[in-house]
Amino acid sequence: MFQLPRTVLCSKPLSRLSTSASISCRPSLARVLVKRSSFSVAPCYQLCLRKTTTIVEIPKLSVPNRVVHRTRSSSHKFAAVAGAMEFPTPVTSGDWLEKHLDRVKVVDASWYMPNAKRDPSIEYTSERIPGAVFFDIDGISDTASDLPHMLCSADSFAAAADALGITNEDPVVIYDGSGLFSAARAWWTFKIFGHRQVAVLEGGLPQWKSEGRQVDSSSPALPADTGAKATSAEGAAGTRKYTARLEVDGVRSVEQMLDNVTAGKEQVVDARGAARFKAGPEPRPGLRSGHIPNSMNVPFTEVLTAAGGLRPDAELQQVFEAAGVDVNKPIVTSCGTGVTACVLSLALDKLQSKQVAVYDGSWTEWGGRTDTPIETDE
Repeated sequence: MFQLPRTVLCSKPLSRLSTSASISCRPSLARVLVKRSSFSVAPCYQLCLRKTTTIVEIPKLSVPNRVVHRTRSSSHKFAAVAGAMEFPTPVTSGDWLEKHLDRVKVVDASWYMPNAKRDPSIEYTSERIPGAVFFDIDGISDTASDLPHMLCSADSFAAAADALGITNEDPVVIYDGSGLFSAARAWWTFKIFGHRQVAVLEGGLPQWKSEGRQVDSSSPALPADTGAKATSAEGAAGTRKYTARLEVDGVRSVEQMLDNVTAGKEQVVDARGAARFKAGPEPRPGLRSGHIPNSMNVPFTEVLTAAGGLRPDAELQQVFEAAGVDVNKPIVTSCGTGVTACVLSLALDKLQSKQVAVYDGSWTEWGGRTDTPIETDE
């Protein structure tokens, strides 16, 4: 349970304020309705009353996993939320995570390009942030697809979350072994299945270690293949504790992308490097070179700092504007296999862009077909 801050604004003197698990006020001021919520406890709790008269210090005040909603009183407005622990931005710091390690679920979502010659599951087993579980991007996917790590079904994701000990109410912090790379794909996957309390660790494991923070080299409580095994067994009998619902507005199919080439309702932003975007050779065999017609290029590395975090908002804005992207209009991000497209989506989320989707199949699908149009800058 998260501790509420010591300072609360209230219209009652300390002697009349309840310090039990809920906060109430006189019926003449407002009536409140307490409901169960799918969120965990927020790190803040505010009582906003028109006739606020006292600032009260309340030590060790806490509330249950509930949300308090205003139900009436236009003359005495009441607004109190003790529900979602919302991260202020989609990227959180090592300082914050270290202070809250016992209150969040930490997820290692490392994944590497084949030419990196690195095995993320072995690295996870060797060392990890304390308490971390492993999210296998290849394993927790649609393994029946010919395309790499395509989005799995909602039931498969729920099975993986259950196996990893993650509930709908858990705040989740995701990291990877590169700094900020594949963690964004896992972040997007959690978001697309309705998990609201999720953030990416700035700088990932490299920055965590460079800052001298603790790592765990003992045998992990859950093996690296735990989530993937649960996903492959989605048809097995059993009741899912985790509830996952696909948010269809956040993902695009090749058919939708083809329609958009004609309609042009959504900006397409490609996260691949400039050479590949223009028509350079593709690292995967059998793919044509070029890009989706009318798409724009923002290499994912341009939104990152040297330390592996996202650049400040003003700089991010400039990066997108320089590429001709209007962050206030609908956007679809794309890349090679749907991983670094999510880095752009993360950056756009930080800029509070409201209509951003990911083309899941990305260039591996588009460039591997013969019925999809291609532009080149040769």
